[in-house]
Amino acid sequence: MNQDPLLALAQDVGVVVDWVDFDGQDRRVGRETIAAVLTALGHDADTPRQAQDVRRALAPPAFIVAQAGATVTLPCPARHARVIYEDGRGLDLQVRDGALAFALAEPGYHTLELEDRLVTLAICPPRCLTPRDLLGRRAWGLGAQLYAARDHGDFGDFASLADLAKAAATAGADALAISPTNALFPAAPARCSPYSPSSRDHLNILYADPSTLGAAAAPPGGPDLIDWPSASAAKLARLDAAYQAFGGDPRFEDFIAAGGVELRRHALFEALDEHFAPTLGAGGWRAWPSAFRDPASAEAAAEALGIGERTGFFLFAQWLADLGLQAAHGEAKAAGMGLGLITDLAVGLDPGGSHAWRRPQDLMIGLTLGAPPDAFQAAGQGWGITSFSPQALATSGYAPFLTTLRAALRHAGGLRIDHALGLGRLWVVPDGAPADQGAYLRYPIDDLLNLIALESRRAGAVVIGEDLGVVPEGLRDKLAERGLLGMRVLPFERDADGAFKPPADWDRLAVAMTSTHDLSPVAGWWRGGDIAWRERLGAPGDRLAEGAAREQDRKTLWDAARQAGVAEGAPPDSDEPQAAVDAALALVAETPCELALIPLEDLLGLEDAPNLPGVVEVHPNWRRRLPGPAEALLSQPLVAARLARLNAQRPR
Repeated sequence: MNQDPLLALAQDVGVVVDWVDFDGQDRRVGRETIAAVLTALGHDADTPRQAQDVRRALAPPAFIVAQAGATVTLPCPARHARVIYEDGRGLDLQVRDGALAFALAEPGYHTLELEDRLVTLAICPPRCLTPRDLLGRRAWGLGAQLYAARDHGDFGDFASLADLAKAAATAGADALAISPTNALFPAAPARCSPYSPSSRDHLNILYADPSTLGAAAAPPGGPDLIDWPSASAAKLARLDAAYQAFGGDPRFEDFIAAGGVELRRHALFEALDEHFAPTLGAGGWRAWPSAFRDPASAEAAAEALGIGERTGFFLFAQWLADLGLQAAHGEAKAAGMGLGLITDLAVGLDPGGSHAWRRPQDLMIGLTLGAPPDAFQAAGQGWGITSFSPQALATSGYAPFLTTLRAALRHAGGLRIDHALGLGRLWVVPDGAPADQGAYLRYPIDDLLNLIALESRRAGAVVIGEDLGVVPEGLRDKLAERGLLGMRVLPFERDADGAFKPPADWDRLAVAMTSTHDLSPVAGWWRGGDIAWRERLGAPGDRLAEGAAREQDRKTLWDAARQAGVAEGAPPDSDEPQAAVDAALALVAETPCELALIPLEDLLGLEDAPNLPGVVEVHPNWRRRLPGPAEALLSQPLVAARLARLNAQRPR
């Protein structure tokens, strides 16, 4: 029986037609949704004939990913073939019966020369580097929301990061994991979520600081909650003053040359976005006059607007940000950190941002990422961001993915990949459709993991894959096999009966954490602050039942801490959380996980979460600041005692 051409095309390009929901029920994606997803992916498949034509047009890529030592086999009508290694050495290959079979042991990006074409060979090591590979031991570090730092100005920047990194290294930390530093929208500072970037290949210029070039650093100041519009205006004014006084620097010219056309166009986007934002809104490039919607024509059209100077400013600010991040990582390593900074890579991009304007062919314009319906979100979720098109990755030799990966590792000793489940599949929803009318889209996970392993080795960096939530069967094993550290977070590490797992039972190849930016810190959890927030927001649920369950959870956590030998006596009262924080930190440090990351909120015993998912106006997401400068905070007696215990449990 002939297969339905539309479903066959969907299968070819990775649309998962049949899937199983959170409740174990079999589901099938509707034909209308399939057609909309295919169209957004660039396949005009309105009729069976069109679907067949599109299938025939799918061309084999000129890029092959393989593990070192694995045999590569491909048809080869040519009579001669030759491998050119990265260092220029050559290796002749034998073609037999119209086929080529060979194995290369040396990782790298090599070239296969055939008579009619060139093929890039990405030969990858079997796995990423891990902390034990690099340090020969278990390690610990801190996690920080960069903007929350209190050392300079109205919000944390890369100058603050350097101070925090030095203080953390002096305290014994091997790593400092930070929130994403990707470019946002300078023309709309209130859009402050670091997980909805304009570009993941460039930095947030608000984190740049003129003190990197020797100017006086801004003194500590500002309110406890960041007022992003006013704070951003003050920072942009400081940066503009530094630009006006800038007398030139060969490093700046080298930076522009290295960044090439994509860097110049990113700066142009930010200048144009600033120009059009008052009337069209930031990120509204699809409503710009037609001459500005295409980067090639926009360069000439922008001159007529007289914004060339602003483009120069945004280039300068981008360079200053790059210098600042480089200096912060250098300070961390110089002060004794074994790994240094661990950066964070958001899962997607704002479709109104710089990347979508510069390179729409890389992305799934017309689709938003999200999540299907589950027990907590009956309507599903749409996140308002998009990501790379799987076909664009394949046909481009994974160029956009590699560019983004290398940008994230440029000044870092590690990388956290947000929503690492997306390496295998993402839930995509056609623009304008309800979130439950989406489909899973497969990604070439084996190729992506191989390339991550190769880039990890080349950068000398560890990689963390955020594997929380509804994890497909086998994914965690696959990540572990390739050396990506999973995330094991204390509230979720339970056995089938709900008891907290003993530290010895935690996964070795993982990062142990007390909480995340989306969870209430331990002190807030112990008090029931998250339950109070749900009450304040009118969220569905039985608060009395939740309170009773929390009381039992407190006892269960304390029992686990006593059994592990890191606590004693009766559990403290709900309004006395600091002893519970001590126990939680000690439990996490006791695990065999290669890296323990302690969020600063937990090290300091704070109670409020940086972010409350699904809430925008009511909760101050991405605005909370730390209670003081880094060095002073880490020297407080209670904090110093926690640091001493971490060092005793995980010595250098």
